[in-house]
Amino acid sequence: MALSKTFSALSDENRQKIIDLLKKQEMTVSEIKKHLNITMPTLSHHLDILKRADLVSSRREGQQIYYSLNLSVMEEISEKIIKFLSI
Repeated sequence: MALSKTFSALSDENRQKIIDLLKKQEMTVSEIKKHLNITMPTLSHHLDILKRADLVSSRREGQQIYYSLNLSVMEEISEKIIKFLSI
């Protein structure tokens, strides 16, 4: 996993808010939307970027899609950043 892809995905304030929301619990798109002042297409775009960076995963349950934080990837990124910053 390239850190540049991760940093690019995290560079947007709305995507940072999505990550922060998903740290607490998995959520549907409509639940996430309640916390952000953006359109549904824009939210879908942000979620797609986070999914392509492997920061977020999704699962379908009926007609609902639940999004959650990909904790193993977040841990791996944290380790890389700590290693990079170590002297």
